[in-house]
Amino acid sequence: MLTIFGIKNCDTVKKARKWLEAEAIEYRFHDFRKDGLDAALIDGFITALGYQALLNTRGTTWRKLDEADKVGIDADKAKALMLAHDAIIKRPVWENSGEYRLGFAAKDQDELKAWVKG
Repeated sequence: MLTIFGIKNCDTVKKARKWLEAEAIEYRFHDFRKDGLDAALIDGFITALGYQALLNTRGTTWRKLDEADKVGIDADKAKALMLAHDAIIKRPVWENSGEYRLGFAAKDQDELKAWVKG
């Protein structure tokens, strides 16, 4: 079954969930804040998508970090930041039959629909 990961009040996650419902696509929603976020989950995301893609360096959470936290980013440091600040992960993360995708944009809906339906 399709799972999307994110934060309930994220606008992009809301749009993705609304689209899934409009398309009558079954899915499970995993809210980082309610359902949890652990090292194993982040490791899976990083392995599939890369820490560079996952790390949201444009958001408020990133801007509020100390400068020392922003330098020398590697996979381990990115993972630690994601565990400490779930909002620093780009959203939504999609998982379907062990394959992952990241984000949601109107221009990608046809490709996403084909990917979800296999």
